[in-house]
Amino acid sequence: MRLLAVSDFHNTFDRLPAIMAKAGKVDGTLLAGDLTQFGPTEEASMLLKMLPRPVLAVPGNCDPKDLVDLLRAENVNLHEAKKVLNGVTFIGIGGSNHTPFNTPFELSEDQIKSTIERLLHGVTGPAVLLSHAPPQGHVDEILGGIHVGSKSVAEMAPKFIAVVCGHIHEARGISRIGSTLVVNAGEASRGYGAVLEIDSKGHAKAELI
Repeated sequence: MRLLAVSDFHNTFDRLPAIMAKAGKVDGTLLAGDLTQFGPTEEASMLLKMLPRPVLAVPGNCDPKDLVDLLRAENVNLHEAKKVLNGVTFIGIGGSNHTPFNTPFELSEDQIKSTIERLLHGVTGPAVLLSHAPPQGHVDEILGGIHVGSKSVAEMAPKFIAVVCGHIHEARGISRIGSTLVVNAGEASRGYGAVLEIDSKGHAKAELI
């Protein structure tokens, strides 16, 4: 299974055709949040029509909370939800851990952890976490060397074969927490993305595009 991973459009969608051309043939899309820049929610509808289906999407901290309603209506929502594709369980948590900027969609670390734990209950086989916020200490470093990712995502990451995220624009990259692959796809508004591949044995690899 080969999936396009994109994040942080912030209402700028004109680079998507070039991202898709670089990705080549894919079997679907993981959309890791910040579709809009504080709204309007309707802007996201245009993006969803452009992406390769099936789409699994979570909102970002800069998205209004009612974006989840649109994602549900479009049958692409993964926020506080899970879905199985080709034997792999995908679990989603949108928004972000608290920031200094009081953005529209922020969650406490307890909320993030309890949601992921609940969604993991009963899951067998390989699982992928789609999280807007990266795990703290991995692809989450801002200027000054400060790590601002989610502690709860970092704590729960080892239970997954991969974590796909965005949020921290300057930390685009690929990392590992033990055997867990961590991919910050970067700003799609600047033409960045990634491809996640999962083989029949549940092994994950990724490349930035």
